[in-house]
Amino acid sequence: MWNDPFRCSAWHTDRYCETLDRLRHSVLRKRPGLLRSGVVLQHDNATLHTAKRTKDWLERYRWDIIPHPAHSPDLALSDYHLFGPLKCHLGGKKFEDEDELIGEVRDWFSKLDANFFT
Repeated sequence: MWNDPFRCSAWHTDRYCETLDRLRHSVLRKRPGLLRSGVVLQHDNATLHTAKRTKDWLERYRWDIIPHPAHSPDLALSDYHLFGPLKCHLGGKKFEDEDELIGEVRDWFSKLDANFFT
C-alpha cells in the first residue's frame, strides 16, 4: 500500500475525512450553534482537499471553502512533494531508536530517482 501513490492518497483522504468528522462532532458537542451559522475552511489544491470523497463530505454538511493560493509563502513544496511520500514510506514501520529511523530515511533518499527532485 505505501509504495502506491494513488492508494496512499486514498488513505490520506480517508484519514482527512475522519478528521473532519471528529471536528464536526467536537464542534457539535462544544459549540452547537457554530455549525448552524456555517463553517468555512481554507483549502489549497492538495490531493486530499480536492478528492471527490472530501468534496462530497463538505457538500453533505454544507461547509464552505475559501481557496488558498498555490505557492503561497507559508506553504513549502516540500510539505507535499517530499514529506508526503516520505511519510507514506515510513508509515506502519517501527524503529528501535532515532539512529534506525535516520538510517531508514537516508536509505529512502538514496534510492530516489534523480527526477524525483525536479
